[in-house]
Amino acid sequence: MSLIKCDVCVIGAGSGGLSVAAGAAQMGAKVVLIEKGEMGGDCLNSGCVPSKAMLAAAKQAHALTKGAKLGIAPAEPEIDFAAVKDHVARTIAAIAPVDSQERYEGFGVTVIREHARFTSPDEMQAGDTTIRARRFVLATGSRPLVPPIEGIGEVPFLTNESIFDLREKPRHLLVVGGGPIGIEMAQAHRRLGCEVTVIEGAKALGKDDPELAGELLSMLRDEGIRIEEEAQVTSVSGEAGAITVETSKGRFEGSHLLLAVGREVVTDGLGLDVAHVKHDGKGITVGDDLRSVSNRKVYAVGDAAGGLMFTHVAGYHAGVIIRSILFGLPSKAKTAHLPWATYTDPGLAQVGLTEAQAREVHGDALKVIRAGFDENDRAIAEGRTEGMLKLMAVKGRPVGATILGAEAGNLIGVWAIAIASGTKLSKIAGAVLPYPTLGEINKRAAGNYFSASLFDNEWVKKTVRTVQRWVP
Repeated sequence: MSLIKCDVCVIGAGSGGLSVAAGAAQMGAKVVLIEKGEMGGDCLNSGCVPSKAMLAAAKQAHALTKGAKLGIAPAEPEIDFAAVKDHVARTIAAIAPVDSQERYEGFGVTVIREHARFTSPDEMQAGDTTIRARRFVLATGSRPLVPPIEGIGEVPFLTNESIFDLREKPRHLLVVGGGPIGIEMAQAHRRLGCEVTVIEGAKALGKDDPELAGELLSMLRDEGIRIEEEAQVTSVSGEAGAITVETSKGRFEGSHLLLAVGREVVTDGLGLDVAHVKHDGKGITVGDDLRSVSNRKVYAVGDAAGGLMFTHVAGYHAGVIIRSILFGLPSKAKTAHLPWATYTDPGLAQVGLTEAQAREVHGDALKVIRAGFDENDRAIAEGRTEGMLKLMAVKGRPVGATILGAEAGNLIGVWAIAIASGTKLSKIAGAVLPYPTLGEINKRAAGNYFSASLFDNEWVKKTVRTVQRWVP
């Protein structure tokens, strides 16, 4: 048995944990990082990275069928499903060195590849090593939720942790869950030649703006994806290659079953009670400073903190607690400026308040401005005119934005920055952007906020006519 004393002990080598470990070590703190699984966590190995690699292959296949309007004869793609998975594996392998144990040891971090558990409020055990730290950071992430559906224990099923290892193309993929993960995987598999049925117990993409989410779902249905909403799953049965899902709206049959009904925070086996760390089913109970309310030596970031479950949120949390842990300065996590995106094609992205939320908060002070992709010259040139930007604004400042359209995940960044910094719409409307770009849709939306008051205002017109008579 050995003892290590350190300033910061980080549990979990996903986005949040790696960011804390690298930042703290490079600024002079003595850091221990404990990870029992793969470096890089869910995002690199079974989440963001492999899903986007698979979506890229699906987008390429789909493009071959949609060239007619650009003068290119459509062609039926020849899809090698196993080769697509090779592309996914190569993508993970190319990024893996950035998250590797060797890289973090190069920063001066002591990396221990064992399971960690508290043995006291200020000590952890990892294998044969005891770690005594001034501060602990729980960055343990989450795992796919497997709901207690009748028969689920007897039926083979996939989750995001196993679907990317599947090398034989599913004949008919049944997706239980209509959130971002389920919808992304549905489109990817449909474009790669599979039949796909999405089964959602409530509303698909229910956390997004209903208007634009509805438009996206309509587009996906047009691609041949069957999406059944308000269909509560009651039981599953069958065997590999022949799965049956019974729901409140009838029976669905397919060859493979993907569960994408949500995620649960990983807190089991950590000895949280021994360390007097308060927690519940949502994660570690923390304050706005991401510090445990019951053990001031413990912080939680990312999924473990019980809030929005996104990789970029974990990275943001890391920056918040670094300020507190290393410099003793007050620092609080906020949520109003945190964006998210569903990386379908077209994509759907959100930051701040949706229209319904903004109306509830701001009432008549709210202005909702729309700018269509069919008004954007670059979108027209590329034949990508589907979609819209909805901007929620109050007193000349954005309070929310929803984008459905090409590159939505990239375009939402402007509004994330604007909301975080309190930027006025006049600044965005006055920006000079290269022409023609999709980014001009953001400028147009901001400009549309002022259009009515400038172009339909009789006082403005009268003033202009007066000035024109008198100014030489």
